[in-house]
Amino acid sequence: MHDPLVIRTGTARATADVRRLPASADRQPLARPRFPAADSPRSIAGPARGFTLIEILVVVVILGILAAIVVPRVMERPSEARITRVKQDVQGVMTALNLYKLDNFRYPTSEQGLQALVAKPSGQPDAPNWKGPYLDRLPKDPWNQPYLYQQPGQHGEVDVYSYGSDARPGGDGDAADIGNWGD
Repeated sequence: MHDPLVIRTGTARATADVRRLPASADRQPLARPRFPAADSPRSIAGPARGFTLIEILVVVVILGILAAIVVPRVMERPSEARITRVKQDVQGVMTALNLYKLDNFRYPTSEQGLQALVAKPSGQPDAPNWKGPYLDRLPKDPWNQPYLYQQPGQHGEVDVYSYGSDARPGGDGDAADIGNWGD
């Protein structure tokens, strides 16, 4: 009842016993595994399901509403950031001016300007104890304009300021004058 089966693999030969099944066994369906295989496209919960058009539209509408609320608030921030930068730059220039004054007993004149913080000023009054540079370079305001300097100032002993986005005296918002005299 047992027939040997010969399998050729290259030069080697292998034999195995194969039982012949009754003819009715050939027609029976194979048993299904109880759980799907790991590489099976079907999951235990059922077939994979995509998003419907309505679900996608609802998400797009919600994102649109959020954008309508958030974008205007974010767009206000650049002007606030520019104003903050001007205030920080002015404070840095004032620190350098105060060091200049400690060394030379006076601030540079309006004619000598802020350039006296980068290179030793010429002309009168002389800066006999100049130990600069007090700044590596003169900063420009966020609108690419040089900072203005006045000695004596209208608001204090010296004024360091920017005219703002409009580059003219006065104005409101980011076009307002911003200087070392405060808000």
